[in-house]
Amino acid sequence: MEIAFHGAAQTVTGSQHLLTINGRRILLDCGLYQGARAEALRRNRDFAFDPRRLDAVLLSHAHIDHSGNLPNLVQDGFRGPIYATPATRDLCEYMLRDSARIQESDVAFYNKKAAQRGEPANAEALYTEADAAAALALFQTRPLDRPFEVAPGVTAVFREAGHILGSAMVVLDIEEAGRRFRFAFSGDIGRMGLPILRDPVFLSDVDHVIMESTYGTKTHRPPAEAAAELRTLVQATVARGGKIIVPAFAVGRSQEIVYELHKMIRERLIPPIPVFVDSPLAVNASQVFKEHAELFDEETQALLRHNGDAFGFSSLTYTRSVEESKAINDQHGPLVIISASGMCETGRILHHLRNNIGDPRNTVLIVSWQAPHTLGRRLADREPEVKIFGEWYKLRAQVATINGLSGHAGRDLLIRWAAALKPRVKNVFLVHGEPESSAALAEALRAEGLPQVHTPALHAAVEI
Repeated sequence: MEIAFHGAAQTVTGSQHLLTINGRRILLDCGLYQGARAEALRRNRDFAFDPRRLDAVLLSHAHIDHSGNLPNLVQDGFRGPIYATPATRDLCEYMLRDSARIQESDVAFYNKKAAQRGEPANAEALYTEADAAAALALFQTRPLDRPFEVAPGVTAVFREAGHILGSAMVVLDIEEAGRRFRFAFSGDIGRMGLPILRDPVFLSDVDHVIMESTYGTKTHRPPAEAAAELRTLVQATVARGGKIIVPAFAVGRSQEIVYELHKMIRERLIPPIPVFVDSPLAVNASQVFKEHAELFDEETQALLRHNGDAFGFSSLTYTRSVEESKAINDQHGPLVIISASGMCETGRILHHLRNNIGDPRNTVLIVSWQAPHTLGRRLADREPEVKIFGEWYKLRAQVATINGLSGHAGRDLLIRWAAALKPRVKNVFLVHGEPESSAALAEALRAEGLPQVHTPALHAAVEI
């Protein structure tokens, strides 16, 4: 078997790992790379392999950095099956179409502003909504824990990853050239004890594994501490009459923030301030969450039994239309606006930031990892001025970062998860992490007695 690391190698986004087994070519994930605009366009538009020669795609979960380049893959000739869990397929139904619409909308807005400045207005979207629909037609769903054949000699099973709804680890039982072995792809590993989702499983009896390393240098605080910090931050912003602007991934973080605010209001820890989820995708994703309640943990199941809706309360408003979104900016604080995208690169969050980062009463709340060169990273780094839609804005709002709300396993859990693979595992390939993060985790895993830990470079290929 050959593994070629064509994305999320020495970086976090753009997950793409190509397996060649018995002459068949299987792609693990097909995500969008996020970073400097010109480099992102080049990486996402130009595949390092021929999509027409792929036999299948195995998709770990619906986040755009794992699924978001599937429409482009199909546009370039891929026609095989895309295997995913039912919840992942249902989320992708909205996420891929939304990604296409946002790209087309943002390109139109960018070109309009460029023309007004007398600059070339020639930006193009990476793919269209028609391309997204073509990709969705290729999905084939498989439930967790039920083996299925991907190709001759290759049987797959999805296991609970605990990262977002429907997220899965991929385990392959492979027979090749007279030998049998087991290979695993962790996808994004979730955390223990987070609200809504069940905990990630620990694998064993695996020979080779591709494993994420996003937080290879950081151990998260317990979820209860992060919830307490969120409560304190909300209370402080409310006291000064400000707005809390939360750039949040439409799937995962948005539902978790809503869930935590719901609990705080229900327990009278904060007043029932207006909360706006301003993202059509987050609205649709929240409906998918409701349709897959079988994947919730016991705490959320109990809230459902008590309240009937874990993602709805009287002061919460879900907005779909552009008019509703614009009207939010006429509202005075205190209030909360949760909007996508999580790294502030596209979508309605850009308009809310443009309208609110100049007011020192407001708070921009960063609740997830931010890729280098993104607007989200610049805000997290508290740069005094940031560019939005080609224009400069002074950052006067408070910026707070709560890493404890992350859906990724921290360093301690990553080490525990990898250590559970002993003594059988022969190779661990660390991906989905910045170089210093992957290197630090590799050193820790070697100290744990894992024999061969690798941090492959982009487009590196290895035979195992």
